[in-house]
Amino acid sequence: MMALAAISLSPYAQERLEGQKGSVVGIKTNLPYWGALGTFNAGVEFRLARHWSLDIESGLNPFSGKNDDGSYGKSLKHWRLHPELRYWFCETSHQHFVGLHVPYLLYNVSDIKLLGTEGERHQGWGAGAGLSYGYSWLLSKHWNLEATLGVGYLYLETEKYPCANCGTKSSIEKKHYFGPTQAAVNLIYQF
Repeated sequence: MMALAAISLSPYAQERLEGQKGSVVGIKTNLPYWGALGTFNAGVEFRLARHWSLDIESGLNPFSGKNDDGSYGKSLKHWRLHPELRYWFCETSHQHFVGLHVPYLLYNVSDIKLLGTEGERHQGWGAGAGLSYGYSWLLSKHWNLEATLGVGYLYLETEKYPCANCGTKSSIEKKHYFGPTQAAVNLIYQF
């Protein structure tokens, strides 16, 4: 199998793959998660075997959106934990992989029309499971770029408040969500 993988790679890519073979840990960050949501995020991926790895990523957005008058406005505070078991078709941390992820999140979201919280505040938690597909490109002996998409199920339990600032709970909602559960473009450093 390795001979087939070696034939399919350019000599330059093969040399870089050989350089990463000893890598057992990679640290990563999801670039769009920083840019689109302003969320601190980091992950670590452990090589378990030639074709298996365990990826654990987390993201934290602790910021409350404050208006000029000091009242709270749009806010997307959240903490996300995203462990994923991955199977790599070539070698760990190289080319195609599929994964099974089990995300968990805590959130406090207010006044965001796209999320259905316009004029309201929703806080709660969610957990689920999903499948993902991804691809990792070798950039150098220690650097990779990885893209991944996942779909799955999330159970969400939300306390709903009638305004972004008030503390009077109006209801508790339980939702079952099916759809995208992961999207990432990770920059990775391999040790």
